[in-house]
Amino acid sequence: MTDLRSGVRDDFAEVFGREPDGVWSAPGRVNLIGEHTDYNLGFVLPFAINRRTVAALGLREDRRVRVGSTFADELVELDLDALGPDALGGWSAYPLGVAWALGQFGADLEAVPGFDLLIDSNVPVGAGLSSSAAIESAVALALNDVWRLGFDRQTLAKVGQRAENVAVGAPTGIMDQSASLLGEADSAVFLDCRSLDAQVVPLGLEQAGLEIVIIDTGVTHAHATGGYADRRASCEAGAKALGVESLRDVSVADLDRAREVLDDVTFRRVRHVVTEDQRVLDTVRTLREHGPAAIGELLDASHVSMRDDFEISVPELDLAVETAQANGAIGARMTGGGFGGSAIALVPTDAVSRVQVAIDGAFAEHSFGQPDVFTVRASQGAQRES
Repeated sequence: MTDLRSGVRDDFAEVFGREPDGVWSAPGRVNLIGEHTDYNLGFVLPFAINRRTVAALGLREDRRVRVGSTFADELVELDLDALGPDALGGWSAYPLGVAWALGQFGADLEAVPGFDLLIDSNVPVGAGLSSSAAIESAVALALNDVWRLGFDRQTLAKVGQRAENVAVGAPTGIMDQSASLLGEADSAVFLDCRSLDAQVVPLGLEQAGLEIVIIDTGVTHAHATGGYADRRASCEAGAKALGVESLRDVSVADLDRAREVLDDVTFRRVRHVVTEDQRVLDTVRTLREHGPAAIGELLDASHVSMRDDFEISVPELDLAVETAQANGAIGARMTGGGFGGSAIALVPTDAVSRVQVAIDGAFAEHSFGQPDVFTVRASQGAQRES
């Protein structure tokens, strides 16, 4: 983290010819369980990870905004008065969308100065680890500080979601930003996506001799296009047909009636969300009563539901999960929005190397691309670094 922080400060000075006012960081996230439940106003259980985005920012004396990053050659410039979803595109829509969205939540953008911003990150892009929310959360925290807005972190999570939904055009829920802003070390964030009540749930992984292994399949996904939006539309159609505000209001006991009302595809989409909500509640209870070694079957069942009912897995994800399970993992599932990205496996520390070697071999045997297999720790949420 020290290298990332000092590196972005040095790069800022090289690009903009001056020192930044500060450096802020925010983590990516892994969703332990609770996939596609957030925009259905259900429950999720993500945790912040020790892969972070850093943002060096300096205020200007005019209304100009300049945004750059270490992963894109272009320097995007515009005036604050021109800031709006129609004026944004590409990677810069994430940080600039946050600046715009702050105005949607009450910040007086006519009364604040422009800024220079440089971003760096070691959160893999397109891997289902929410690199986008890490950008949004770091920038939101930075602008909240330097513009002296006084927003709390729950509001900043809403700001990040608004930026992603409107400025970027990705119909995501609020889970990712909440995890990035509210996370704590060795803990998950149990979030009620309707009330936005959040509870920190200790994971106790080190004490239990367990680690979270990430298998980045290298199959990238984009939430602003394709199947993610289709799945959300199916959920909304299912809720409407069942006469409820959202699928949060449908219980497992209601599924027999839902089967009679809905077509097969919509029913299976609904069944995933309803049973996934229950799995989140069961996982939180199990962690509190029995510890992390007891949640493996819930992780496994979540993957089956995403593979068969929600149909958002891909062969690479299925292979990663099956190989991890066969080589010592207590439980495994794909994580993130699906159609690519990463799987997670809960693995005893002494089995991590075996899982890594087995996955590398399995992917080579199936002529898939080389996966990136690494461990992550539950980490602190967004913070000012300097």
